[in-house]
Amino acid sequence: MTDALTRFPPTRTVALERLNRFIPHAGRDYAARRNYDLGRDGHDGVSTLSPYIRARLLTEAEVLEATLARHSASAAEKFIQEVYWRTYWKGWLEMRPAVWGQYKTSLKGAMDNVQTQSGLRDQWEQACKGETEIDCFNAWARELAETGYLHNHARMWFASIWIFTLRLPWELGADFFLRHLLDGDPASNTLSWRWVAGIQTPGKTYLARTSNISKYTEGRFAPKWQLAGEAPALSGPPKPDAMPLPEADLPIPSARTGLILHDDDLSPGFILDTGIAPVATAVITTRSAMSPLSVAPHVATFTETAAQDTVERFGERLGTVSTIAPTVDALAAWAEEAGIDQVITPYAPVGPAADVLAGFGNHESAPPLRRVRRSYDSAAWPHATHGFFRFKDKIPKLLGELRGLRAA
Repeated sequence: MTDALTRFPPTRTVALERLNRFIPHAGRDYAARRNYDLGRDGHDGVSTLSPYIRARLLTEAEVLEATLARHSASAAEKFIQEVYWRTYWKGWLEMRPAVWGQYKTSLKGAMDNVQTQSGLRDQWEQACKGETEIDCFNAWARELAETGYLHNHARMWFASIWIFTLRLPWELGADFFLRHLLDGDPASNTLSWRWVAGIQTPGKTYLARTSNISKYTEGRFAPKWQLAGEAPALSGPPKPDAMPLPEADLPIPSARTGLILHDDDLSPGFILDTGIAPVATAVITTRSAMSPLSVAPHVATFTETAAQDTVERFGERLGTVSTIAPTVDALAAWAEEAGIDQVITPYAPVGPAADVLAGFGNHESAPPLRRVRRSYDSAAWPHATHGFFRFKDKIPKLLGELRGLRAA
């Protein structure tokens, strides 16, 4: 087993154990220590739940409910906001899916340049291997590649150094993260890199400073005179206007139903508990499609093992289970062989799983596909119309709705 999977065993049991250990510290302790990166064995100041939330082995709603059962919303304000940051990014991209397409197009161009420009290729390889002259950057590159995780503050420093000190294309850095992060997703990753570069919020960049790194690594690193002194904003295509949030579907309980279980949501109980009883379930994992290059083995293995954990937990409620290739043709063949009248799947946000599902939904021989969205997402995503701070004003209302749903 790799170091990444030893540190982050991909099961719901481990996710719940980690949540229960962290919850007592989600208030003042988190607010005081959340910005400190003390190395791969020193992440006690943060929850390290993100790989599990990313695959929804553990849902955002569950994390928030557990937090509010122990702390007031004001006492745990900082942690609650961090949970909602991921929600905000997803909603923002869901209403502007063209930004993910822009990123993929720009990444292809950057990859082409890597192949044709030897100087760029050497710099890129050195950065990815952690072989630059900047010790802190090298340590973060190796930690990411070996553990599949990086503290959020270190991600910001790393991205800033990549863009403004090493002067490498931001898209290559975002791709490096997606190839190695256990919690990497199109929304949080792409939009965070755009923010550091000054594209997401035009003109506003993030500059990594020696004093800040030294303070929040408690002196482990102090890259004096090695970092860029300024961070001029990069240019990018104009942000598209927000589209209406796509409609979610409702299942037909009486139909002969198949379920597609994918690695954007591995907690299908919210569908099954409505009375849906699939006769067959197809399991697909799509993390390998996050990059035109090969993703790290631990990324693919994490989701494959997490999916198997879900199958074992839900057992007979899933009907006949098949793990199949994440392609339109494979899904169409599965649906035909199972003889089903409708296919239900948890709503997949912008990314590889959504692309496969959209193709399947448009396939001429596929039965109707119904994408069922969680009430948590439907309540929060429409508010991601502008910046996070406007979204943040909606958090008290969203928490109230969350409590109301649980009470009902």
